[in-house]
Amino acid sequence: MSLCLYISAEIFVVRNMVRVGIVGIGNIAAMFIQAVEYYRRYEREDGLIHHVIGNYRVHDIRFAYAIDVSKNKVGKDLSEAIFAKPNQVPKYIDVPRTGVVVRMGRVLDGVAEHMREDFEPANEPEPSLREIVKELEDNNVDVLVNLLPVGSAQASRFYAEAAAKAGVAFVNCIPEFIASDPAYSKMFEENNTLILGDDIKGQLGSTIVHRALASLVAMRGGEIVESYQLNVGGNTDFKNMLDHGRLHSKKISKTMAVASTQPDPEKILENLFAGPSGYIPFLGNTKVAYIYMKVLGFMGLPITIDLKLTVDDKAMASAILADVVRLAKALRDKGVKGSPDWASAFYFKYPPKQAKSDEEALLNLYLKLEELGIDIEPKRLYLWNYLKQKQ
Repeated sequence: MSLCLYISAEIFVVRNMVRVGIVGIGNIAAMFIQAVEYYRRYEREDGLIHHVIGNYRVHDIRFAYAIDVSKNKVGKDLSEAIFAKPNQVPKYIDVPRTGVVVRMGRVLDGVAEHMREDFEPANEPEPSLREIVKELEDNNVDVLVNLLPVGSAQASRFYAEAAAKAGVAFVNCIPEFIASDPAYSKMFEENNTLILGDDIKGQLGSTIVHRALASLVAMRGGEIVESYQLNVGGNTDFKNMLDHGRLHSKKISKTMAVASTQPDPEKILENLFAGPSGYIPFLGNTKVAYIYMKVLGFMGLPITIDLKLTVDDKAMASAILADVVRLAKALRDKGVKGSPDWASAFYFKYPPKQAKSDEEALLNLYLKLEELGIDIEPKRLYLWNYLKQKQ
């Protein structure tokens, strides 16, 4: 009897883990891995968007696989690699050894020419697609997270294909339009897994704040005449984006996230700018955003909104990752396949289908999860709780 109980307990523990692989052990990875250890060690829930998604809490996340191309990271334990050059996220907590050794990945277009000195690609054999697929399977990875630099079009698609063929859920955090591409949605559906994306929103980052203001203007009967969002920062992400050739999809993603809140998105596009605007080294991992709006209000009278936002750039993304990797695992458990737009709209700037507001996106998420029998707590919509009380 005691042996049976022991075995059952072990199975329960395994089922209630989210085994995560990461492609690109940069600053977001450094923050996210520390954050998971922080919430596990101190058993806290403050600052999280959702404490529970399905059967999973943040402390159920385990890091099972890691890929990078830098000679400073390849071959090191993940706990050591997250603090290697050129990462700038400080050490907030001691991360114990994970037993996950960072393996050499495919360079492809993941390293811009002006970033070679920073990223210092290792002189190691690069893996084939078949090798990556096998390693994902052998390491029982549930969710593979793409954290490659902006502009890594070929490399992102390489790892998306590997995830699909391994039957692993894929989270595309960068502005490469993969989850929103019907061909990739079909690929993941045919392999009985799913993809979420594209281009992760911050918890309270520049795009989500800009989008919330734009939604408010539309809801209150105003009309945006012109608006911009200018972002500056000092980490390698901003330095990488000095190559404007890598920014095309990034600007589309950020601009459409804001324009989609308006009654006629096409009308505002000509007078709307949202994108990275400068690299200032001494800012380090701090991002500063300047948001401006000129609005016509009652009787056509002008309203001007000027806002400055200062955030820790990587904490913003990590707060969302804490949700989406658990969401991806919970959906995979239920057999959800392809690219479910309702699962991405709240968390990503360029989902397969935009919602008019983040309240709408979150409501759709709650409704779909309820249909699937997936619990998510706490519910962050007052209207949801109000309606449930009335039923």
